Amino acid sequence: MRSDPQVSEEAPARDTWLNRSVFGMGVASLLSDAGHEMATAVLPGFLAALGASPAALGIIEGVSDALSSAAKLTVGWLSDRLVHRKRVAVAGYLLTGASTGLFAACYGSAAVLMSRVVGWVGRGGRTPLRDAMLAGSVGTESRGKAFGFHRAGDTIGAIIGPLLAVGFLAYFQGKLSDPTAPFRRVFLLSLVPGLGSAVAFGFLIREGRAGSPRTSFLAAVRTLPRGFRQFLLGAGIFGMGDFARTLMILAAAQLLTSSHGPKDATRIAALLYVGHNLFYAAYSYPMGALSDRVGRRGLLALGYLAGALVSVGFLAAFYWRLDVVVYLLALFGLGGFSLAVVDTLEGAMTADLVWEGARGAAYGILGTVNGVGDLVASTLVGVVWAKFSPTAAFASASVLMGVGAGVIYSLPNASEYPCR
Repeated sequence: MRSDPQVSEEAPARDTWLNRSVFGMGVASLLSDAGHEMATAVLPGFLAALGASPAALGIIEGVSDALSSAAKLTVGWLSDRLVHRKRVAVAGYLLTGASTGLFAACYGSAAVLMSRVVGWVGRGGRTPLRDAMLAGSVGTESRGKAFGFHRAGDTIGAIIGPLLAVGFLAYFQGKLSDPTAPFRRVFLLSLVPGLGSAVAFGFLIREGRAGSPRTSFLAAVRTLPRGFRQFLLGAGIFGMGDFARTLMILAAAQLLTSSHGPKDATRIAALLYVGHNLFYAAYSYPMGALSDRVGRRGLLALGYLAGALVSVGFLAAFYWRLDVVVYLLALFGLGGFSLAVVDTLEGAMTADLVWEGARGAAYGILGTVNGVGDLVASTLVGVVWAKFSPTAAFASASVLMGVGAGVIYSLPNASEYPCR
């Protein structure tokens, strides 16, 4: 593995890949996702109760992701110069955990946007620090396992969160006459696991000393290898079609409303999202471990292609009015598989391509590319959906994701990666 001679790193012990830091990051992410996915699962229904359009949801998700990316870029670059990253990461978890409770005080889409931005800026700021710490907690031969375990923990929380949201929503809808009140109660309850994630990260993670010499942002970017830049191109093109999962929930709810009614359609759509997250959790660790053995390039391209097929599936659902729950569950399951592969292998490939002293900046740049892609994708799908049709929206998304898969598949073999 290539190392930067200017970096001083006292890494945690790596006798086993499942060490205290890897385990602690998994627990913190489980709690964090349980909190914000409680809110995410019912957010489309809440916005519908407020009278907001699909375009508003797309803009909320896109703008939030873009600002989150700005935080990733800034904090990622600065993190390579920090002796201790943990405190900043804890602050990010705290901000994200507190933000979902703000939805309870929102009475319009603009307020929802501001609340979402608060949480996603915190999430964006913590992500490159956490990923750099995770990559430094294990040896090169176990990166896929570590990132896969972390994503699995992350997604177990994303399973628990929507299940809790659906249960609480059903309970409160039978007791409260205001159509928005049940959603507000769910948002307040999401504070418990959300704030718990910051506590878990603070107590469980052991951090070594790190820090590279002070360099300008442009100088840091120039040191990143060519292979990483090619990787970013593929990730960026795919990201411009990879719309927010809340739009999948909205699509399922709209398709099911005519046959199940609006209340049941909202609940079923949230449960389909649980199915999505079950597949995500089930595939995260196996795909990460498999990539340690067979390489990541082809598997990541497969994950991108699966995302394109999900969009084709929703295009067909709207065109032929396929409001069959089993069919929609298959699409959500395929989407979960795609996200498991993408989230696990993009993180591991970045560590393969970039040496330790520049990984904070690299993860920040990757997060920015993904966030700009999310802004384009969510806004594109939401606006085209509202102005033209959902079939046109999902068609455009599928083309972009397919092209991204082709670019990733054309990358060099793993043996040419500088940090493998």
